[in-house]
Amino acid sequence: MFQAKKLLYLPLERKAFDYITIIYNNISMYLSKESKEEMFAKHGKGKNDTGSAEGQIALFTHRINHLTEHLKNNRKDFNTERSLVKLVGKRRALLDYLTKKDILRYRAIVKELGLRK
Repeated sequence: MFQAKKLLYLPLERKAFDYITIIYNNISMYLSKESKEEMFAKHGKGKNDTGSAEGQIALFTHRINHLTEHLKNNRKDFNTERSLVKLVGKRRALLDYLTKKDILRYRAIVKELGLRK
């Protein structure tokens, strides 16, 4: 492990590392902090209420839609496919929780997000 750290300081490796850092810094996130706060304010109890079931379901739905679009272009990206399936399962578990806890909240969030046709 110590040898791997030494390799980062070689001139050739350093240039590659700087290049990767420049590329990484230019990539914009698909979900910014402001859009998350807006989503939690709209679907949750407030912009700082990140733990409510409605806010989490809205966030998972946004991420699921984003990953679905990614998989339409990249059919062989199996890691993304796996994470998509896990997210759908998490959202399903939260929706099941809401059905047992408060059916009116469940119906409201399903209608807002358009989850059922």
